Amino acid sequence: MNLFEKEKLIQEAAEQFETQSPEALIAWAVEKFPNITLACSFGAEDVVLVDMLQKVSPKTDIFYLDTNVHFKETYETRDRLQQHYGVEFVQVLPKLTLSEQAEQYGDELWKGNPTQCCNIRKVDPLTDILKNYAAWITGIRRDQAPTRANARKVEYDTKFGLVKFNPLASWTSEDVWNYIRTNNIIYNPLHDRNYPSIGCEHCTRQVAVGEDPRAGRWSGFEKTECGLHK
Repeated sequence: MNLFEKEKLIQEAAEQFETQSPEALIAWAVEKFPNITLACSFGAEDVVLVDMLQKVSPKTDIFYLDTNVHFKETYETRDRLQQHYGVEFVQVLPKLTLSEQAEQYGDELWKGNPTQCCNIRKVDPLTDILKNYAAWITGIRRDQAPTRANARKVEYDTKFGLVKFNPLASWTSEDVWNYIRTNNIIYNPLHDRNYPSIGCEHCTRQVAVGEDPRAGRWSGFEKTECGLHK
């Protein structure tokens, strides 16, 4: 498939699946792009996608970026999901251990330069793993942040050079939680403790009533994204 054909396919699919279910889009995505993967952070949206993907294409790869500084509840959620579905998530590690990072950039880089820390522990590893695939599936939603408001359900990811599927783009948080409760999905218990958006332990705090759901990420910095999504 040349670039023109791929762009035409993406445009048509984005329009076709805008009003269809996430499951329908996932089924089409894995059929058209067998070499596809799901990125999972074990947040609410991603556990929904894990469940959907297991019903549609259980052998499709699911990976997670292991920064080595996730909450213990996040790792426990990973383990529970693996046991429940009988799958092994692909662990993607940074090139530098935390000790090596501290030697090169100083202790607790996330406090002084969280963007550089995210690049080392998330963006660079993601770039490496996505080179192995023709397409990827993510859990971003349009109403999560202004930076995601224009996300299409099917688009070309210019940052990483592959097709990107956002099956839940049009969903609200209520839609996500309705699916979780209706289908009795395993989810990260931190969500019940005022952590609507969960990242690394050092850069995520609880959110107060009335605050933006992503206010707990990189609190005190203007940063709102880790750099995984353009």
